[in-house]
Amino acid sequence: MRILETERLQLRQFCAGDLEAYAAMLADAEVVAYIGSGETLSRAQAWKNMAMVLGHWSLRGYGLWAVEEKATQTLMGRVGLYYPEGWPGLEVGWMLARSYWGYGYALESAKAVVDVAFNQLQCPKLISLIHPENVRSQRVAQRLGSQKTTTLTLNGLPIWQYELSPSAINGSQDLH
Repeated sequence: MRILETERLQLRQFCAGDLEAYAAMLADAEVVAYIGSGETLSRAQAWKNMAMVLGHWSLRGYGLWAVEEKATQTLMGRVGLYYPEGWPGLEVGWMLARSYWGYGYALESAKAVVDVAFNQLQCPKLISLIHPENVRSQRVAQRLGSQKTTTLTLNGLPIWQYELSPSAINGSQDLH
């Protein structure tokens, strides 16, 4: 797995030292409200989740990166590609600790991942699965160039599926 860098961020593999910040993020009800079942995770569950993230890389060759602020080397969240068994497609997803919301970090990191998906992995299409009430994530998906295509049920909840193809990316958007 390679490290990705943007102007303000470094995307890298998770390590054991990330557990404290990762567990705190997954214990925040507002952060996880629209992720999976919407329930917070304990420290032990956060560890298992981090191990699953790392295992995804071994099984698929891609996955979720830890997002780190370059200036402080602080773990901010995760972003990347996710395609577990039974998923409706290759998903680009993001989750940041609440203190990092509203600064453009999700879009900045997601653009770097989309660039890898389309230009290195040659993926024909990406999806983002977003809860209908998660307006912040909908805005990120739309700013990436994604379009809402369908509503499906995931974990018993309605989810909007957004799709992004290389041709949908506006020429004015710099994905590098």
